[in-house]
Amino acid sequence: MQNSGIGGWPARRALMTPDRTAFVFGGRSLTYAEVHERVTKLAARLRDSGVRAGDRVAYLGPNHTAFAETMFATHVLGAVFVPLNFRLAAPEIEYMLGHAGAKVLIYAPQCAGVVHALPGTSALDEIVALEAAAPGERDYESWLAQGDPTPIDVPVEQDDVALILYTSGTTGRPKGATLSHANLVWNTFNMLIGVDVAGDETTLVSAPLFHVAALNQTLLPTFVKGGCSVIMPSWDVDTCFDLIEKHGVTWMFGVTTMFAALARSPRWAGADLSSVRTLMSGGAAIPPALIRTYQERGLVFCQGYGLTETSPGATFLEASQSARKAGSAGVPVFFANIRVVRPDLTDASPGEPGEVLIQGPNVTPGYWSDPAATAAAFAEGGWFRSGDVATLDEEGHLYIVDRVKDMYISGGENVYPAEVEAALFEHPAVAEVAVVGVPDATWGETGRAFVVARPGQAATGEELRDFLRPRLAAYKIPRYVTFADDLPKTGSGKIQKLKLRDLSLP
Repeated sequence: MQNSGIGGWPARRALMTPDRTAFVFGGRSLTYAEVHERVTKLAARLRDSGVRAGDRVAYLGPNHTAFAETMFATHVLGAVFVPLNFRLAAPEIEYMLGHAGAKVLIYAPQCAGVVHALPGTSALDEIVALEAAAPGERDYESWLAQGDPTPIDVPVEQDDVALILYTSGTTGRPKGATLSHANLVWNTFNMLIGVDVAGDETTLVSAPLFHVAALNQTLLPTFVKGGCSVIMPSWDVDTCFDLIEKHGVTWMFGVTTMFAALARSPRWAGADLSSVRTLMSGGAAIPPALIRTYQERGLVFCQGYGLTETSPGATFLEASQSARKAGSAGVPVFFANIRVVRPDLTDASPGEPGEVLIQGPNVTPGYWSDPAATAAAFAEGGWFRSGDVATLDEEGHLYIVDRVKDMYISGGENVYPAEVEAALFEHPAVAEVAVVGVPDATWGETGRAFVVARPGQAATGEELRDFLRPRLAAYKIPRYVTFADDLPKTGSGKIQKLKLRDLSLP
């Protein structure tokens, strides 16, 4: 087989374990043989639409087997898969499609309103709906069924770009982090070692697949081992309990809000969780008290740390250390290195806060069409600069202190204040604005905007939130808006966000 990338995985798995169940979604199951056939047909249809090696294919929608099929079919052709956040507004999606230069967009019915509002769809060669609603739209199932089932094998190297994953940028525009096939393969190796993924794994894919964690930390490692991925279209506590019990789920990834919601449920005490071997979390530090809640049920709760740019695993706390080192993000994954450094890039002492640097075959080659951002992201020696502050203890375990610069995480979603601030600045009443993350009982964190109004202008908090709704995803819109006469600044004129964070909530 000439394809040494991810696109070759369905064919290889179908050859080894054709009758094993690969995916469960709703009431439908697909074996590895069926996945291979569907991926081959879909790749043929993409090829008929003009997709060739290096071209970009985008997917917009909640979790669905079509997400995985589109990704694998794209990679069969040596093309680049661009998963998009279905929670974003039309202007945000429009920018990403244009920046990536996507040729084909496959989207779910929930996103029809956004897609139909895109002014630049004429730049796409093909638009396919999972459920066609408008006249002339391609219907995914019928379109796929007409594909040629003849196997396709084009040369794909592991250093070729496999994914473009858009991360909100600190300048207000998202950056397209590229991940190669090699990045994905090495990250998979790291997960197989850290979790000891088994061939009989039944993995609950409950977090959004457009995020690097759900895709690379659960679905791909499960697929390569021939396990079964039970895919949830969206997060729901009762559905989660139901699926664990019905399918005998052994492994699950989630963020803090998801695990907290499960533990708060009235079903928690009586839920049958006997099949679960490993629970895994990342994206933000998990409160030790929440970890203990799961450990008291006899469950193994592991944490990790990473970024989109590291595929994402950089550190992992294995099961054997999950109780003794609860609250730690673990040690470097097997095939990667980390350092915690001072501003002069010398190594910090144990317990001394510093920036986390990551080096390894799982680290991004850079950002799509952005050489300046790529150059700024690396220190000498190929060390990726995370921007995250952490400490290392005497045994080499990592503890995260702060997040990427001013970023905060709301309900598992990264929010970069600069993007929100840029949108608020478009309102005619806003003269100055600063957005910070503040604690929230439901979402972990939410936004608080501090606004200085223009002379003679006025606005209310609700008016500003209404202004943002067509421009930004709902989770990015600040819950709190505080009007001020001035914002605290340094001598150089920079807003002192630390002082804003210290202010109490209203």
